[in-house]
Amino acid sequence: MEQKLFVYNTLTRKKEEFIPLNEGHVGMYVCGPTVYSDVHLGNCRTFISFDLIFRYLLHLGYKVRYVRNITDAGHLEGDSDEGEDKVSKKAKIAQLEPMEIVQKYTVDFHNVMQVFNSLPPSIEPTATGHIIEQIELVKTILEKGYAYEVDGSVYFDVEKYNQSQDYGILNGRKLEDMLNNTRNLGGQNEKHGKLDFALWIKAKPEHLMKWPSPWGLGFPGWHLECSAMSNKYLGHQFDIHGGGIDLMPTHHTNEIAQNMACCGKNPASYWLHTNMLTMNGQKMSKSLGNSFLPHELFLGTHPLLKKGYSPMTVRFFFMQASYRSTVDFSNEAIEAAEIFYKKLAEAAKKVAALQQNALIGVDEETDKAINDFCDDCYHGMNDNFNSPKTLEALNNLSKWINTYSSNTRNSGEIKAETFERMKKTYNDFFFDVLGLKLEDSENGATDDLMQLVIKLRNEAKLNKDYATSDKIREGLKNIGFQLNDNKQGTTDWVRI
Repeated sequence: MEQKLFVYNTLTRKKEEFIPLNEGHVGMYVCGPTVYSDVHLGNCRTFISFDLIFRYLLHLGYKVRYVRNITDAGHLEGDSDEGEDKVSKKAKIAQLEPMEIVQKYTVDFHNVMQVFNSLPPSIEPTATGHIIEQIELVKTILEKGYAYEVDGSVYFDVEKYNQSQDYGILNGRKLEDMLNNTRNLGGQNEKHGKLDFALWIKAKPEHLMKWPSPWGLGFPGWHLECSAMSNKYLGHQFDIHGGGIDLMPTHHTNEIAQNMACCGKNPASYWLHTNMLTMNGQKMSKSLGNSFLPHELFLGTHPLLKKGYSPMTVRFFFMQASYRSTVDFSNEAIEAAEIFYKKLAEAAKKVAALQQNALIGVDEETDKAINDFCDDCYHGMNDNFNSPKTLEALNNLSKWINTYSSNTRNSGEIKAETFERMKKTYNDFFFDVLGLKLEDSENGATDDLMQLVIKLRNEAKLNKDYATSDKIREGLKNIGFQLNDNKQGTTDWVRI
């Protein structure tokens, strides 16, 4: 069965056949987290989506270099060269070194991704680990005439760049419209144009994270790091660049401008963007009180949740929608996902031990249907990684598996090769492509989750946040887990 993979390319705003630059190899860059706070569910949805894409490319036999960065410097509060550095601000509040903040939230991010059964990327570079590369990139852009230096800061000249290139090629907007919809520079008078953005920022004396450069002590602009690191590990051109849809209008638009100015090439052939996560039709935000962290979802400790949901249920819930679609979270929707997931997981348990009966006769219609369902698993993923279509195909296979496993008649119904294909396809897609697990036999995954929760509870107690500590304990008790406290804090747990 030969099928072609098609992906939706934000750059061209259409679905295109996926043809890698180098046959058999795929280079993929995904913008990772800014590690100054706990990773939120919207971030998790993005990274789980690209984990699915990574897994399917591997399944197709590609050798994939998946680069996902860690932003540990340069990301200012306003995302537009305004405010404090997010990591530095958190460090000042917590009275810690910035790298302590970075370490804490990087470890927490990795723990959450592990609980969701996401594969680690091939390379996970950090902004602070690539200051030299970023400085060299700024120097090249200055030499090409697309940037200017003002009192120790370096800015990208958007209007000059747009004279020879289309600055809005990714977001589909004309420069004039963007200028008209952008407020005046205000306190940023040293910029020549309203859309100009910082490549290098002069550090104030109180700024915690700064490095020497040809323009004085400073730190890199947020957009610069991704261009520098993708260039280093994937080359000036690679196959896929991904991230959340919120990054497309500015961050990814500026990445393209930087690369075109420096290298004369758009860095990626295909730009893929995940959509938002909403709650009961509203955008999730702290101000509305409708956002929650992964551990609150697992434990059911948020007021908007009826109960806790397992990591695999949440992963499954995300994959019931295309990565390009908005996912609306509600108790009813995730409860339905829980039922659906358990149904497919039950079939996965059965298929592992399923043996074909002695073949008396072949039902050609059933044999064809099973092969069609197997093909449909690929049809779904080849249609822009359409996981809902693949789940529908697995559901059709699960119905046959359940019927067959309970049938005591001595009848094979399908050919031996079809039977083996069905088993392999179900296992490949349930476990390897979709990245799901059987939660009753996870061989330590439950303990990994519990250790993450225990760590969060101990931190809450250390910060004298006893309300959160109690909510975690009671939430766990409600779903059948008892925490054991001692003089050292909470160290272990038991099922009750």
